[in-house]
Amino acid sequence: METLKFCLIGAGRAGMVHAKNIAFNLKNAELTAIVDKDPSVLEQRGQELGVKNLFQDLDSALGSPLFEAVVIVTPTFTHRDIVVKAAQAKKHVFCEKPMSVRVSEARDMIDAAKGNGVKLQIAFMRRFDPPFVRAKEVVDSGGLGEVMIVKSVGRGPGLPPPWTYNVSESNGLLGEVNSHDFDSTRWFAGGEYRRIYAEAVNRKVPKLRRDYPDFYDNVVCSVRFDNEVIGTIDGTCPADYGYDARTEIVLTKGLIQIGEIKGAAFMRCGVDGVMKQDAWQSWRNRFRDAYLDEMKSFIDAVREDTLTKVTGEDGLAAVEAVVAANESIRKGLPVEIKR
Repeated sequence: METLKFCLIGAGRAGMVHAKNIAFNLKNAELTAIVDKDPSVLEQRGQELGVKNLFQDLDSALGSPLFEAVVIVTPTFTHRDIVVKAAQAKKHVFCEKPMSVRVSEARDMIDAAKGNGVKLQIAFMRRFDPPFVRAKEVVDSGGLGEVMIVKSVGRGPGLPPPWTYNVSESNGLLGEVNSHDFDSTRWFAGGEYRRIYAEAVNRKVPKLRRDYPDFYDNVVCSVRFDNEVIGTIDGTCPADYGYDARTEIVLTKGLIQIGEIKGAAFMRCGVDGVMKQDAWQSWRNRFRDAYLDEMKSFIDAVREDTLTKVTGEDGLAAVEAVVAANESIRKGLPVEIKR
């Protein structure tokens, strides 16, 4: 297979990041179809991306021979059904995070991909970001000893979409924003989540309390792995100062820090001695290269018939952790993850 042909399912802003990379920035890839329920969005995206095969109906698209793989960038609660249908249609699947809302749904997606012999990759782009990759290489080399603590920060400048406000049906901020932190923390720890304790509050959007009493916009999680690595994950959304993704890894012989708030190598200082710097304003800019590299990796896995670098099992582990953290918030107690 020289060129892998793709169908984009969900043409919103995140979908367009992947679509533009496939259409304009990647070799061995071609965007041949788009699925979106909104006809005006569909027409606009088709013109912007130079794609003529436009579908409002998923089943019609999956029944066509126009593509071999799909990129799914739709609300999380739709992922299970779309992935299962795509796998049954023998289409390879690249699915945005979070993988699903419920653990059972993630398992259904894994089973569907395996049962139909197609690839499944979950879009945890931090695993492809150069600083994160370098950190993982240092951890795995053993040069700084063993990992003891992993601290991860994930804060976004804008609220997730309204359908996420009902935490019991969406997993809220922990699912939509901090899934990345749960995945990368597990990646660095080299173990499986064993126990999670979480505290959450609503401080930024109090107007949502009446209709969504369980909604939270700030959360801190204490986590423990089965290999005795411990850590913290914290999230805020909206974080008005910008986009903030940072990680600290404490090892027996050293320390690794990843990420920074400032968005460019620019700083100004006035006669008053005040220094000012610009913060990252968007995840699209912060992880631009990672978005390219994760799709390259998926294409290579399909073309070379190798295991994807971020598997369905990786996505499932993050879902299990998020679900446990939300249960901890509800109960006010630590929650054990049993396998």
